[in-house]
Amino acid sequence: MPRVILPDSLVRLFPGAERNLQIEADTVGATLSRLNDRWPGMWDRLIDGYPSIRKHIVIFVNGERANLDTGVVETDEVYVMPAMSGG
Repeated sequence: MPRVILPDSLVRLFPGAERNLQIEADTVGATLSRLNDRWPGMWDRLIDGYPSIRKHIVIFVNGERANLDTGVVETDEVYVMPAMSGG
């Protein structure tokens, strides 16, 4: 099962959510859907109505930027990160 790493800012919003966990899924979208199954409302924090990843969120699979259709396998690491901005 892919390992998922969530930011503290997201974990704090969902009581019982874990920062590091394993989710059985074959795409990033399925991974996020399964997170939402465990913690309802998480999908809406990460995904907009199109659906696509919200612009203030960045998801990486093994260090490469990913989208909802990006495939994941058992040995992958999926990082959910708030996007950085400023100037």
